[in-house]
Amino acid sequence: MGRGPELFQQFEADFGDVARAAVKPKSDKSVFGNGRDVIQPDISVPDGLELDDRNKSDGLLFLREIQAESFPLCFFDPQYRGILDHQRYGNEGERQRARSKLRQMPEPEIKQFLRGIDRVLMPMGQLLFWTDKFHLCTGLGPWLDKTNLDIVDLIVWNKMRIGMGYRSRRVSEYLVVMQKAPRRAKGVWTLHDIPDVWDEKVTNDGPHAKPVGLQGRLIEALTNTRDIVIDPAAGSYSVLKACQRTNRRFLGCDIEG
Repeated sequence: MGRGPELFQQFEADFGDVARAAVKPKSDKSVFGNGRDVIQPDISVPDGLELDDRNKSDGLLFLREIQAESFPLCFFDPQYRGILDHQRYGNEGERQRARSKLRQMPEPEIKQFLRGIDRVLMPMGQLLFWTDKFHLCTGLGPWLDKTNLDIVDLIVWNKMRIGMGYRSRRVSEYLVVMQKAPRRAKGVWTLHDIPDVWDEKVTNDGPHAKPVGLQGRLIEALTNTRDIVIDPAAGSYSVLKACQRTNRRFLGCDIEG
């Protein structure tokens, strides 16, 4: 009985490392990664389109012309018809006059855009899709029919300014993160300090402006330096500005130029 501690110490010296390795749980391995395994192929830019510039074009035509399965990241910010059709605040036209003058996208057209984006994204490529509270609550899932896109995350943009609203007043917009199959984060998403509620003041770049700071951080997380980011409905070209800040290339268009 007196040799118990000595025997244990001898066992620990001889077999301790082996025993600990055998019982080490697999979950200790980190699911995070700070490098990207995804490499963009060489891109041929179609005639009539310019990199790092404002191109005037129909977005659906743009998506048909650019190279299939070749882009790691796309932003898409539709001008929704649905919010005007279904939530008729009596004063919306007066208070949102500039926004209401923009060309509106009905749901069938948005679905066409999503299928076009699905065609041009690389496997494991990401779509960052701006939406509003109304469409978030009524459901985006059916819009992804006949695509290889899955919803994988959501980021709330706190605009730090109270906007319109018949009941609650709006201070936020929503960025839905979608990924083309196969779904994977490690080796694709490289920054792990982006909060899911992002505070950034709205700019005066127009009624459709989006946060350049947030978009820049996401571009850094989801692309390599000098990768080409696409935007088929560029609006105020905030994605172009974010690309310029992060040493990425931009290829996009807007029907208004």
